[in-house]
Amino acid sequence: MGRKVTTALAICLAAAVGAGGIGSDAEAQTKGKTKTIKTATAITASERKQGAEAHPQLVQEFGGNYEGPQAAYVGRVGQNIAVQSRLSNARSDFTVTLLNSPVNNAFAIPGGYVYVTRQLMALMNDEAELAGVLGHEVGHVAAQHSKKRQSAATRNTILGVLAGVLGGAIGDNGGLLGGLGGLLQNNAMKVAQLATLGFSRSQELEADQLGVQYLKSAGYDPMALSTVLASLANQTSLEARLSGGDARALPEWASTHPDPASRVRNAETLAARAGTGGVRNADAFYASVDGVLYGDDPAQGVVEGNEFLHPDLRLKFAVPSGYGMQNGTTAVSVSGSGGQAQFTTAAYNGDMNAYIAAAFKSVAGNTALSPSSIQRTTVNGIPAYTSTARANTQSGAVDVTVFAYEFSRTSAFHFVALTKAGGGSAFNSMYNSVRRLSSAEAAAIKPRRIDVVTVARGDTVATLARRMAYSNYQTERFQVLNRLNATSRLTPGQKVKIVVYASR
Repeated sequence: MGRKVTTALAICLAAAVGAGGIGSDAEAQTKGKTKTIKTATAITASERKQGAEAHPQLVQEFGGNYEGPQAAYVGRVGQNIAVQSRLSNARSDFTVTLLNSPVNNAFAIPGGYVYVTRQLMALMNDEAELAGVLGHEVGHVAAQHSKKRQSAATRNTILGVLAGVLGGAIGDNGGLLGGLGGLLQNNAMKVAQLATLGFSRSQELEADQLGVQYLKSAGYDPMALSTVLASLANQTSLEARLSGGDARALPEWASTHPDPASRVRNAETLAARAGTGGVRNADAFYASVDGVLYGDDPAQGVVEGNEFLHPDLRLKFAVPSGYGMQNGTTAVSVSGSGGQAQFTTAAYNGDMNAYIAAAFKSVAGNTALSPSSIQRTTVNGIPAYTSTARANTQSGAVDVTVFAYEFSRTSAFHFVALTKAGGGSAFNSMYNSVRRLSSAEAAAIKPRRIDVVTVARGDTVATLARRMAYSNYQTERFQVLNRLNATSRLTPGQKVKIVVYASR
């Protein structure tokens, strides 16, 4: 969660991810059968306008541009692969952005806008893998998958999240549903889902086929998409193992691009049919990825185990055991079996009644809620205030709780939680865990960065893994980061990545 809270992107942003102009054909392998993919022939003026309007908001919601030589490198690789789609022959027609986001994700929107996060870049091991991921995303746009799935994606975005909390389908309830949907959608990662959520398996395979095709025509090894899919599958498995102790959701790419593990073999088959050969450019990639920020940016707060710590805002809190936590630009999202919540802030002028009323309004939209009277308490020396409102849906009653903290006369923070009626106690421990960080505690929070090292004689997976800046799963993290397995052996002179602490 960054210093400033920005206006959340509206659900209607989905309208900006549709493509137009069906044209040329490409071949794809889907479930063993060859079929024709209809692809767009050009970027239309309407798409350029929609993309240009959405782009600055997307960048802002995803932590901003990642600055430095890595961004220029990603831009060159992405423009080279994007022109293979024949949406345009001009590389300058594509805007390829490296995002300062700590989740594994990549996506593209019509208008020539392509995105990859620094975290996903760090998982790759050569330039061809970077080109393969970006080519896959461009393939979704060229095949107009967003347009074909737009209505379903919009519907699922609003209704699907609530269904997970309430255990049943929710019918239309006007502003309340839209507001509650907005509450759970206004973190940064849900924005990308508007571009990718709801893709079918056949559409994913089509995008894989197009990605392999683009790799081949650009001169890269077509096998690169399958190897990066394998890394993503391994990362998904590792995150599942970490979820109990690291309190994070699964990698975002895994949720928006279903089941990478089952697609690895298919991508290998596609690559074999495309023909062997092509460059990987590992050395150029390692030179670029060296030093890239890894994990949370302390300027946006960090997740450590089940705790969220923000050194600049000087605060921390802990989520209950078994709950997932996702740090976004405007809020920290929390989810688990007992409900969902977000931690965020808003403008505060010393009037807590108005502050809490505004928090409820941001949830309910135009639907009137009737919050209980505000109860005042103290949490770890911080003045705190709470109120709850009940709302009826077709699946039963739900409680919306606002729990706010006054850090100063001009600074306040709050949780908004959504639970089944009477289930608000699920977050009591979280509400009571909020406290200030001391200067020493804040100063001790350091960023992690990728350090590319050359394997020396005597180095092993075990010795290098011990240098990873983590207290748990050091070997497993090292192996996934470098696409190694339990039987892998290192060779002197080989380059590998480790994660180290760096000065702020």
